[in-house]
Amino acid sequence: MKTLFTFALAGALSFSSLAAHAADDLMALSNVKANFKKVNVLLKGGVGEAKVSLFDESGRKLHQRKVNVGEGDLVIPYNLTSLPCGEYQVKISTDEEEVVYTVATFEHPAPIAELPLMAYGKVLDDETLNLVVIGLEEPGVQVEIRTESTNKAIHTEEVSQPEGFKKNFKLKGVSPEDVYIYLEDAKGRSKTIHFE
Repeated sequence: MKTLFTFALAGALSFSSLAAHAADDLMALSNVKANFKKVNVLLKGGVGEAKVSLFDESGRKLHQRKVNVGEGDLVIPYNLTSLPCGEYQVKISTDEEEVVYTVATFEHPAPIAELPLMAYGKVLDDETLNLVVIGLEEPGVQVEIRTESTNKAIHTEEVSQPEGFKKNFKLKGVSPEDVYIYLEDAKGRSKTIHFE
């Protein structure tokens, strides 16, 4: 009886190692990647008949389809632009094996032209303002220092540094609290910086 139990245990272990090896085979023959809100499922030649299922992060099945992959590779695209960003699971299963991939979708970053002009100003002392501008796509920023009370320009210049710049401005006869800086870059983005 002990010998029979030993054979049964050895058989179960060898079967589980074969099952683990089969899952490794399907993992080697498949891949899932997210690019923003699009998910591509790649099934390499030799997978054969398979079922591909897509689930949201709560486990709800969103889509399922059966495919038959012959010698050539097959790409199954999923466009998830109408769904929220987050984690999704793709389950690929055949008669012998099953693998589950988890991918995260995310939004396209906004183009630089749609982002606000990134500029910061601070008072260094009673007569000096510091200005920092970053993230420029094209050189060329019009800088105007104007009085708060009359809106009169007391200094204007164009700074043609690529990508950004840092510059100090000396004020004569006016305190930093009495002026503001108006900026406009080559893309038409603008920003007003007040000092209080």
